[in-house]
Amino acid sequence: MVGDRDTADRYFEPQVETMPRQELRARQEKQLLELVEYAYANSAFYRELWDEHGVHPRDIQSLEDFRARIPFITKDMIRAYRSRTGDPFAGLLCVPVQELTSVSSSSGTTGDPEFFAEIWQDAPPLVTAQVRDLWELGLRPGDRVLSPPGTFRNFMDAGFQALGAVVIEVDTWMGNMPEVVEALRTYRPAYLQMMYPQMVELEHLAEKTDLREAFSSLKGASCAGQPLSRKMRERIRDDWGIDVYEYTSAADTGTAWECREHDGFHLWEDTVFAECVEVDEHGWRDVPESDLGELVATDLDNRAAPLIRYRSEDLVRLSRDTCGCGRTHARMWVAGRRGDETVVQGRSVVLRDVWQAVEDQPETVAGVFQIVRDRREVDELRLRVGYDPHLTGDVDALAGRLSEAVRERTGVKPVLDMRTEEDLLKTMTSVAKFPRVVKT
Repeated sequence: MVGDRDTADRYFEPQVETMPRQELRARQEKQLLELVEYAYANSAFYRELWDEHGVHPRDIQSLEDFRARIPFITKDMIRAYRSRTGDPFAGLLCVPVQELTSVSSSSGTTGDPEFFAEIWQDAPPLVTAQVRDLWELGLRPGDRVLSPPGTFRNFMDAGFQALGAVVIEVDTWMGNMPEVVEALRTYRPAYLQMMYPQMVELEHLAEKTDLREAFSSLKGASCAGQPLSRKMRERIRDDWGIDVYEYTSAADTGTAWECREHDGFHLWEDTVFAECVEVDEHGWRDVPESDLGELVATDLDNRAAPLIRYRSEDLVRLSRDTCGCGRTHARMWVAGRRGDETVVQGRSVVLRDVWQAVEDQPETVAGVFQIVRDRREVDELRLRVGYDPHLTGDVDALAGRLSEAVRERTGVKPVLDMRTEEDLLKTMTSVAKFPRVVKT
């Protein structure tokens, strides 16, 4: 546990980051009651939905009322409203369009991108969480950061600049890793922002350049888009000499990051109200602490177009126990997406089992693979698997080992389509994420 003398080193806002749970809950309740009244008065989407469910702000007097009465919303409901009305903001917008600073989008990995209306001077998106996380990582005023030009969820530069860091813009997209390494050696930044596909490309570059030397100035690097495999993460730490901090989406309400403990993603609960539930045709129930359930999130700091009780489809374990870093905000561990389970002749196959089988082979340690299917229930398990050609001699022999490893993990013998990692990564339809389940 972190002592008092360490708080200046670990916490950017210690009074918030270590707030007692009772105070945090009271703060959330106040924010939620204000949010319900505000959204009903200003959002056509919520007013229509809540009227259909017989809900009015006067009915919501407590956090318990909020959870009992306010209905869930889904991405499909938002898309349906947009399609029916022609409103690009799907009725969520609570302010005049001219008040907006920008409109950015999600990555679009699981469908059409979702658009986020933002008011930067009011509540800059991601910045609150980002600055706290960068401080924990070790970034300080005056440090240089290597930042990629943003193409979704807007630029990250506002967070770097709020911290007092010097931003160096470098195109870190696929195919540009030699230039990134050269920029690292030239500017000696303290921090590098990356995505999963670039990490895979750097693995190949490591065979012909000294990445440990190139990365020697870094206090840390972040990775988003997809989780890193256990073995890939160990290689980055042991061979390249850098500590990687992963981050993920907090159900489109912001981001959730790792701290130095690397024990779950921190959800900043003064910006998001998180629930972990199981939903079926009979209704919904809370999932016991640390059991697997669906993440449902509510924006607490978004005046422009808040998401309220938004079902993420992300399957997570949620814990509100104090972290080893001393922070009291909830942490989550992401297991996958609800729609990613594949049923092969009645047998359930989940991404985690396939992933473990793939990363156990030296030639496929990066875990670049996809399940190919037309529907959830299929007759055969079809896999595309990317291999490192520099490490692979006999592709057929590798396929044989992979096939047996997948069968041992899942109980299903797969049909394999072997490709180089570079070729398989070229199939990406999103700017940031490598889709794990794709249609034929």
